Amino acid sequence: MAHPSQLGFQDAASPVMEELLHFHDHALMIVFLISTLVLYIIIAMVSTKLTNKYILDSQEIEIVWTVLPAVILVLIALPSLRILYLMDEINDPHLTIKAIGHQWYWSYEYTDYEDLGFDSYMIPTRDLTPGQFRLLETDFRMVVPMESPIRVLVSAEDVLHSWAVPSLGVKMDGVPGRLNQTAFIASRPGVFYGQCSEICGANHSFMPIVVEAVPLKDFEFWSSVLLEMATMEEVEMMMDEDFC
Repeated sequence: MAHPSQLGFQDAASPVMEELLHFHDHALMIVFLISTLVLYIIIAMVSTKLTNKYILDSQEIEIVWTVLPAVILVLIALPSLRILYLMDEINDPHLTIKAIGHQWYWSYEYTDYEDLGFDSYMIPTRDLTPGQFRLLETDFRMVVPMESPIRVLVSAEDVLHSWAVPSLGVKMDGVPGRLNQTAFIASRPGVFYGQCSEICGANHSFMPIVVEAVPLKDFEFWSSVLLEMATMEEVEMMMDEDFC
């Protein structure tokens, strides 16, 4: 997660985010070089070093300031398009999770399992334990296996939402009546925080996202525990109905 006085991006936790950070540094260096060149030309013109009242036009200069920007745009566009297509690639996901936005919480459904799903609410400030983060912690985290392709289907039930986790390089809008998809691979274990990135009402800032990446064996244990809990709840409901 971000820390106080941070100037750069969060540490990358997925291959796509690493590519985005590299592209950011690449584009920032080009912008820095352009700014330096323009500043030098302005200073030189003010000091009359580049001023000549006898030159009214120059074919060579016009060729340079036409070709050079085109080359710069190509240097920016090629890696940008590569990353854009890389982010759209979803090949053979190991796990599919459906994230549905509500006012103002998220619900998750693990579609590869029969009855594995839950709602994720923000933990109020008064209920936080030492070490937890205000406005970012949830009562149930979205747990995923690390180093596995994960597909996330994003939708919404009421208004527009946006499922975004910066350190994973993921941001996808949730639109009522539509099903958008994105994918990521958590390259290391950890807890990654995000928030709804689309203004969705009065409590827009109170619907955080927490993704926890764990080894595969730990994910299997976690999923088996949740399935057992769901089965026990169904049995209790059936017993209550029979008793009534």
